[in-house]
Amino acid sequence: MKYLPIDSQLFVTNRARLNQLLKPKSIAIFNSNDIMPTNADGTMGFRQNSDLFYLSGIDQEETIVLLFPDAPDPRMREILFLRETSDLIAVWEGYKYTKEHAREVSGIQTIYWTSQFEQILTTLVFEADAIYLNTNEHIRNSSEVQTRDAKFINWVKERYPLHRLERVAPLMHHLRVIKSPVEIAQLNEAIRITELGFRRLLNFVKPGVTEYEVEAELIHEFVRNRSKGFAYQPIIASGANACVLHYIENSRICKDGDLLLLDVAAEYANYNADLTRTIPVNGRFTARQRAVYDAVHRAFKFAKSIMQVGVLWSEYQHEVEMFIESELIGLGLFDKTDVKNQNPESPLFKKYFMHGTSHHLGLDVHDVWNRYRRFEEGMVFTIEPGIYIQEEGLGVRLENNILVTQDSNIDLMGSIPMDADEIESLMNA
Repeated sequence: MKYLPIDSQLFVTNRARLNQLLKPKSIAIFNSNDIMPTNADGTMGFRQNSDLFYLSGIDQEETIVLLFPDAPDPRMREILFLRETSDLIAVWEGYKYTKEHAREVSGIQTIYWTSQFEQILTTLVFEADAIYLNTNEHIRNSSEVQTRDAKFINWVKERYPLHRLERVAPLMHHLRVIKSPVEIAQLNEAIRITELGFRRLLNFVKPGVTEYEVEAELIHEFVRNRSKGFAYQPIIASGANACVLHYIENSRICKDGDLLLLDVAAEYANYNADLTRTIPVNGRFTARQRAVYDAVHRAFKFAKSIMQVGVLWSEYQHEVEMFIESELIGLGLFDKTDVKNQNPESPLFKKYFMHGTSHHLGLDVHDVWNRYRRFEEGMVFTIEPGIYIQEEGLGVRLENNILVTQDSNIDLMGSIPMDADEIESLMNA
């Protein structure tokens, strides 16, 4: 792995926290993600299942974690199954975990090869009343392919039809939204790398560069600092492209007078930063661009001021929307009379601000969450207001990552330039 080792106590603690939530005499099983095919003999890059990584720190395919807190044999209460390597695999694919290394990384002492999983499970499962199985319950998930989890659920149903099956995803969502100090450290490293990339761009962007050249500058800076690369598909959107929320073509020439919206960030150790900045391609905002930028910046500051313990996401989102509505009036896009006469089912602000202000952040960029759970200390959110004026080909979004604390919150990206004057100063230094 490119990243530095993580203290195994993180994973030991995470497993202990999950064990406390399992019903008596239950087994919980977690599978790694598959390596997905492309064409011919090609494959996509491997991305570990976030829940399995959260519980073990093992970053390798064909891995299984089995937890059975009430197992009669104490040695079988935590089991890690690894892909067995060979001389042939070593030649073609390189290093795979040894049992000794996996113990060091995960803190799990009992380790078998994945090929032994069915045999070991058979010796344990009839001592259990229930089996907790994992699946992707993110509200925005849309899987067109059958995942390893889905295949495993079917296998368990056929093999052990009289056992009670339980959903482990709600338990994992409950645990993962609160970040430990070790997790915050990984996020901070992803943010540090992201800042290096962004500052590099301030000296690179100018009229005539292409969006993909900007992308190339970022990936260079990210990888040279131990990141696998982008935390998500980068959005490098100049001019009117900034009004396309998920623009990923990154092929246009950045022109004099354009704004460049950059929704780009690095991952580190499977933890993800999430940054958005909007900068003038020629280093100077026009008066109109500055007015829209400052409106978004004020919205960011307002959203940060109300992000605190006890707030419900829907209430928070509504307050930010009403703030942006007032900013849109100030920008002359509609007036108070228009608002009074609007269709409440289709408010006018939605034309210019049509997405959520914040989402959880962690092992997934849009990290798992429960929208009905009030904000708590240790949660990490993005704050990302935006204004998109399609008729003017003008889009501005600003985004930082925020740690909720007991009394307030901490901007983890506070050192990354956001103020318009500072942006201009750095671009013209």
